[in-house]
Amino acid sequence: MLYLIFWLSLFLLVYIYVGYPLLVSLLASTLPASQPTPDSSSDENLPFVSILIAAYNEAADIEATLANKQALDYPSDRIEVLVISDESEDGTDAIVQRFSTRSAIPVRLSRQSPRQGKTAGLNRLVPEAKGDILLFSDANSHWDRQAVRYLVGCFEDPSIGYVTGKMVYVNDDGSLVGDGCSAYMKYENWLREKETELGSIVGVDGGIDAMRKKLYQPLRADQLPDFVQPLKVIEQGYRVVYEPRALLQEAALDDGSSEFSMRVRVGLRAMWALKDMRHLMNPFTYGIFAIQLISHKLLRYAAFLPLATFSFAALLLAGRGGLYSLAFMGTVVLYVLAWIGHTKAQGNQATSVILTVPYYFLLLNYASLKAAISFLKGEKKVVWNPRKG
Repeated sequence: MLYLIFWLSLFLLVYIYVGYPLLVSLLASTLPASQPTPDSSSDENLPFVSILIAAYNEAADIEATLANKQALDYPSDRIEVLVISDESEDGTDAIVQRFSTRSAIPVRLSRQSPRQGKTAGLNRLVPEAKGDILLFSDANSHWDRQAVRYLVGCFEDPSIGYVTGKMVYVNDDGSLVGDGCSAYMKYENWLREKETELGSIVGVDGGIDAMRKKLYQPLRADQLPDFVQPLKVIEQGYRVVYEPRALLQEAALDDGSSEFSMRVRVGLRAMWALKDMRHLMNPFTYGIFAIQLISHKLLRYAAFLPLATFSFAALLLAGRGGLYSLAFMGTVVLYVLAWIGHTKAQGNQATSVILTVPYYFLLLNYASLKAAISFLKGEKKVVWNPRKG
């Protein structure tokens, strides 16, 4: 029985992190190469777009974010920004109002009171949006000047209903972050490229997304819009794709505890989303996308289980020698490197990928464990606090 647990756990871990990406890449390679979206469209043909931003106590970032949106390379008469303040108490509302009086593009503020969370705020903003295309930005998200043109260009394909851009973490000086978090994003972005070639991606960033307004469906306040809304688009028969040329730069989190808290919150809401949209995991109805959803999300969030059983089995089988001893030693090295990476991260010390990748790998799995415990308790997250990055 112990041998079965060892090999089954190892198989699941390898499939989740290596096997599934290779499977997607292999399947995508059998399909005709997709044509890239146009670099830009003539201004006469560009649709009106609405950028929606939900904010809670974002006084430190909101003005720079609005300035970033104003500087986008997009006709000023075909773009608007709508901000929903979720009962902010730090002067966020006044900053938005002041900016709107001197902005070159329309900026409108709504206030949500009492506080109800991002999803309820977006539900309120969408009916007020004039654009045929909705764009979603976080209150601290800075987009490349050409980002909107790249996102909008994707909708020239009538089969596409939702598009997400590429997020990169940056340091205060604007340089790219070279740690485990960045390595994880590179891995995810490569996988999204392959999933797009296959048909649709499973996960989006949320800080640089776009969708056809006609496809938007109001969600419950406890549902994660960055996860459920794209799945609703799939449900309606449209594709969800990744556009790597639409860039978002976001500040890296300053410490592991902030990253951990964010991952627990996102993981918990994603688990509820998987439960709500579990019918999409039926391969007889949704084909390869069902396999993608199971592999990329369900199994990924549950990976802490085979990780724990593999570690336990490797410990008990270490005395058998051979591969089992190597597996045990490898497991010990993984945890030791992760712990060193953790201590250096807590002290804000520079670390190498050798330390940060194991640390971030275990951080993600521990966050999933905490989220799963909360999920089994029936807990839900509706409101949020600004990231500390």
